[in-house]
Parts: sequence; C-alpha cells; structure tokens
Amino acid sequence: MGEKSVERVGIVGAGSWGTALANLLAEKGYTVDMWVYEPELCRDIAEKRENTFYLPGVPIHERVVPHTAFAPVVVNHSLVVMVVPSHVYREVAEKVVPHLDQDAVVVSATKGIENDTLLTMSGVWREIASGREDVHFCCLSGPSFAREVVRRLPTVVTLACKNITMAQMAQQVFATDYFRVYVSTDVIGLEIAGAVKNVIALAAGVCDGMGFGHNTRAALITRGLAEMTRLGIAMGAHPMTFLGLPGVGDLLLTCTGDLSRNRTVGYKLGQGQKLDEILADM
Repeated sequence: MGEKSVERVGIVGAGSWGTALANLLAEKGYTVDMWVYEPELCRDIAEKRENTFYLPGVPIHERVVPHTAFAPVVVNHSLVVMVVPSHVYREVAEKVVPHLDQDAVVVSATKGIENDTLLTMSGVWREIASGREDVHFCCLSGPSFAREVVRRLPTVVTLACKNITMAQMAQQVFATDYFRVYVSTDVIGLEIAGAVKNVIALAAGVCDGMGFGHNTRAALITRGLAEMTRLGIAMGAHPMTFLGLPGVGDLLLTCTGDLSRNRTVGYKLGQGQKLDEILADM
C-alpha cells in the first residue's frame, strides 16, 4: 500500500478526532467514508456538513461521506482508521474485521485501556482479528487536540507499526504541511503512553484546582513520566518512546492544555465539584 494506491480511506468513528482526521484526509484529495454511530448525526453531516454533536462550528469537507453501516466504510478500503472510544473498541472491531480487505492497513487512533481485560487496543485487536495476519495494525498518537488540527495549526504525531514499511506508507497518507508524522515500531509504547498520560492529567488538574501551584504540577508531571516509562518498559516498550511525542509531548499537552478534558475534570474535582455533576456538564 503506497499513497498512490489509496483512493478511499475508511474512518470508523465520528467523534471530534475522527472528524478532524477525516477532514485532513479529504483535504488531501482522498474520498473519506466515515462510520457514524448516531443516525441523527449522520444526517447532520450529510445535509449540514457539520458534526453538530462533537465538533460544532467546523465545516466538514465535501469528500467526507457519512454512513451508519460498516461495509461501505471498510470494504474496498486499503486503509481504515479506528477512532472509537476504548470501551466500545472490541464491539466495533468485531463488526469491522469481517469486512477488511486482504492486506489492509488498520490505523488505531484510540487512546485507552479496555476496562475488563486491561488490554491495550492492539491487544484487543489481536484477539478479535486472530487469523488475519495479513492485516497490518498501526497506532497513531501524540500531542494533537482535534480543535487545533482542524484549524491547520502545526501538529506533530507518531505512527507506529511493527512493519516499518507499512508505517512509512501510512505516514505518506496522513502527512501534510501542518500535520507532520514520525514513524516508529514501538506500538505498545505509543499505547501505554497515550493511555496512562490521561491519569496523570487528571492529577495535574486536581493540583491546579486545589491551587498547589506550578512547582507541584511540574513535580507531578515529571514523576508521572517516570512511572509511565517504567510501566512501558515492563510491558516491552522502548524507553525513548516516552521522551518523544507520544510520551512527554502528549503528557505536557494533556496536563497543561485548556482543551484537555482530563485536566478539566481534574481541575473541577480539585475545586470540590462532584464527578457526576462534572461529567453531566461536559
């Protein structure tokens, strides 16, 4: 799969990040078929050209085509992007795998750990796609707020695949003059960093909400990075991954950025608000 061989890209998930990636790819000239869970949102995207649920106010490119079925998004697509929440990743993957083309490339842009099994998304994928060794699994991660990507603000991420050639080919598909993509073979490192940094960001928000100051937050981020790295190494990751974009880069963004949902929740908890009230307002 080279960039020239890709004409249609499938995006499974129409949240803010899935929509941002869909727009980016459509602007590059690809036709993007996007699976949308909510029928009402699917209609809005088709008719209003706007993701009114998750990314309001952002025009959606005409080459982004919404669907509520999986087959039109996956069949005859050499590259499929998985961008659904981690708690439904398994359920969705089970419906995606049967439709995948031979030698398809799957790029997972989901950050998180499956609650019941504590598996990363690649671990979930291995269980679901057992017997589909022809499919190449990649992971896309790094400091990347969707709201900034749709504004074409310079963003740099990492794309990892155990097959470096496939990583480089997928890199060509995503790369633009404002969205730079580095490649790696450390899939588990990207996944551990992308998931665990959210916990550190919650704690950083609590620190800010309680008024502990910059010293405390800096210490928490630094020691949090050390814990992330030790966990990653224990799970087979390369330590340098945690000093790069997926590690310290994403950690700094999520712990300090005003667009960080995890930091925001932590901040409000630190101010004494109840969790259910916070989540109800988001």
